[in-house]
Amino acid sequence: MSDNVKLLLVDDDQELCDLMGQYLQSEGFEVSFAHSVEQALPLLQHDGQYDLLIFDIMMPGQTGLELLQQVRPRVRTPVIMLTGRGDDIDRIIGLEMGADDYLAKPCNPRELVARIRAVLRRSVPLSGVEDHSTILNLHNIELDAGKRRVTVAGNPIELTSAEFNVLAELMRAVGSIVSKDELTEKVLHRKLTAYDRAIDVHVSRVRQKLAAAMPSSELIKTVRGAGYMLVNE
Repeated sequence: MSDNVKLLLVDDDQELCDLMGQYLQSEGFEVSFAHSVEQALPLLQHDGQYDLLIFDIMMPGQTGLELLQQVRPRVRTPVIMLTGRGDDIDRIIGLEMGADDYLAKPCNPRELVARIRAVLRRSVPLSGVEDHSTILNLHNIELDAGKRRVTVAGNPIELTSAEFNVLAELMRAVGSIVSKDELTEKVLHRKLTAYDRAIDVHVSRVRQKLAAAMPSSELIKTVRGAGYMLVNE
């Protein structure tokens, strides 16, 4: 998967970038660097320049969150945020702004590679010709797993890769409860850990986007202590 995969690492710690860059390159990734938001912005003028972006939240001047806020409206490339170990609020804000995942610093390079590969796996469309069995229709929502496209009443809605997969899992299990553990494993490709709010934020964003497109409907229910369910009504 890592052959010709282009990454952009935005972090003001140049020594860390050098070390991480060497490891990522040894794993077959092509890595570019920026050490500030100002350096990163010219590299992110167009979508599709990179396969995945890694933003450190805490940088002098503008932060990684501010960078994410500036580029997310036009750049759909998956984003992993690097956060301080105790920065729970920043992690949640990052996810709410459209980040795909986060990792606490200092991070193990192997874990970063595992997160990168997990995010890339869930953002890749299904291969092969169009298969109508990959198209789900429910409540005027059409989800095309092959093209990774969602429409509501024929109108497209923009979802991150994690949000898309959350909706896909809930639609496939319509009327049944899907636990947070199961959603985390299927959507984020990792185990749910204590104090991990990532899947809750992704579900919340899907709920908000569906509510904006279908104001009179509340399709995703929270089942306290059990998980989430897409209603079958």
